[in-house]
Amino acid sequence: MRKRLPDLKVIDYSPQQDGKVFFGAWVEIENEQGEVKKFRIVGPDEIYDRKDYISIDSPMARALIKKQVDDEFEVPTPQGKKEWYVNSIEYQK
Repeated sequence: MRKRLPDLKVIDYSPQQDGKVFFGAWVEIENEQGEVKKFRIVGPDEIYDRKDYISIDSPMARALIKKQVDDEFEVPTPQGKKEWYVNSIEYQK
């Protein structure tokens, strides 16, 4: 942890983020089969054992960056590309 402290940076909320997915967003997504997921995009060191957090480095998070509500996006998986839709985006202020 001490090795990481000098590299840590606090990311403050910015009004420019409104309506788009960026670091720190709570995002709800859905696929055509009706499967719904809700999670927060965080740094890899913040996940711990939480099932509702995903790393900013994950394929899902990378595919979501800059997306807006109702946008469709694809995520590469070992089984092929999966399509999802953005239902909601929230930031805790």
